[in-house]
This record gives sequence, C-alpha cells and structure tokens, in this order.
Amino acid sequence: MKKKLLLSLLMIGVLSLLRFHHVFADPIPDIDIQVGGGDGQGGSGTSSISILLLITVLSVAPAFVMLMTSFTRIVVVLGFVRTSLGTQQMPPNQVLVGLALFLTLFIMTPTLSTVNQNALQPYMKGQITQSQALDRAAVPMKAFMYKYTHEKDLLLFMKYNGYTGDKKPATYQDIPLTVMVPAYAMSEMKTAFQMGFMIFIPFLIIDVVVASTLMAMGMMMLPPVMISLPFKIMLFVLVDGWYLVIKSLLLSFSP
Repeated sequence: MKKKLLLSLLMIGVLSLLRFHHVFADPIPDIDIQVGGGDGQGGSGTSSISILLLITVLSVAPAFVMLMTSFTRIVVVLGFVRTSLGTQQMPPNQVLVGLALFLTLFIMTPTLSTVNQNALQPYMKGQITQSQALDRAAVPMKAFMYKYTHEKDLLLFMKYNGYTGDKKPATYQDIPLTVMVPAYAMSEMKTAFQMGFMIFIPFLIIDVVVASTLMAMGMMMLPPVMISLPFKIMLFVLVDGWYLVIKSLLLSFSP
C-alpha cells in the first residue's frame, strides 16, 4: 500500500508540474487521424493499402540500407575481434553496433553527399519526381557497391537472373539493385571473414602456447581460457589493437 501511495503521489506531482509549466500550460490538442479519401470511389481501400505497403517498406528499409553500405563488413569484423579475444559480451553489442554505424556514416559520407545533392534536394524542391529521385539515388549507391563487389559473386546472380551472352548490362548502372545488393552483401561477408581470419591468428597462437604449457605442467583441470585471456587482452592493448582494426577497415574502403 505504501509503495502504491508513493507512486500515486509521484505521478500527481509530475502531472502538476507539467500542467503549470509554461510549455505545457495549454491543453493538448485533439488529434484526429482518418484513413482514406472522401470521394467515395474506392479511395479508402487504396489509401489503406498504400499505408500498409509504406509501413512494410519502412520496416525492412534498415536491412536494405545496412546491406547497401559498409555496415556489414564493419560489424562482422568487430564481432570477430570480440570472439577472438574471448571476452564474451565485452564490448557489448550496443557498443559494437553503434561504432559500426558511425564508421559507416564516416565512410559513406561522399556517397551520401552525392545522393543528397543529385536526388534528395531536387526532389524536396519539386524539381524532379519521386521515381526520378530514386533512379538518381541508385546511381552513386551502385557505383559504391560495384567497386567492392567480387566479379564472381556478381556473375552468379547475373546468370541466375538471366543475364547471359548479349543480355549482359553494358555498365554497372544498368545492373538492377536486385542483382547488385545480394552480390555486394555476399562479397562483403567474404571480405569480412578473410579479415577475421587474420585477426584470429595471433590469439590462436597464444591459446596454443598456454594450453601446451598447462599440459606440460600437468594442470589439465585448469581451463586454458582463464590463463590465456589476460595475455590476449595485454597483447591487444600493447599493439593498440582497436586502432589497427579500425585503420584496416578504413583502408579497405579507401577510394
């Protein structure tokens, strides 16, 4: 009862402060949301379907954006770093994803600036239509993805999509996004795993040395991970590992 009474008093106090604050002095206006047109000719159903499709597109848009940028390679490599160190959840997932997002924004700045200049700003000013803006925005994104897509992966999806012989696109601009995006994502995963393998090697050597030493000393009941973990962290700190990893990622996307 005391907890409920205290919570009630706290809520009343907060609401009172908000009510008498000059920002919240005016009553909250009524909000009326209506779906559909008023012409009575199927506008309601069409608008409802359009809103449903828009919500669906917005829900999957982050996945498409991540697969069309440098985010995939960065977050996979950072995950390999944590796994090779054996620190379980250190750094946390939120830190790795946040770092990957900011690095992605840093790397994609030239491409995003081109998209903003050629597509977004003219569309917001009413100079071009929505379809024209999407076509213009796809050009710099295709240029970025094509630069880091392996030819073997691109040919795989092109052949599956029927692009063979004389039907091959003349330039990368003619390649549809349905072919470019999965080929680029596959290439990014392959590159990230190659970088992750190189990161694993020095830490694997430490694990082998520690395990062999413990076996020679007859300490088979002591988990080697408990002994090798401090040495791996010490090595990573001494060589400034985060600097080297981030530098390698930036150089892998060098223009």
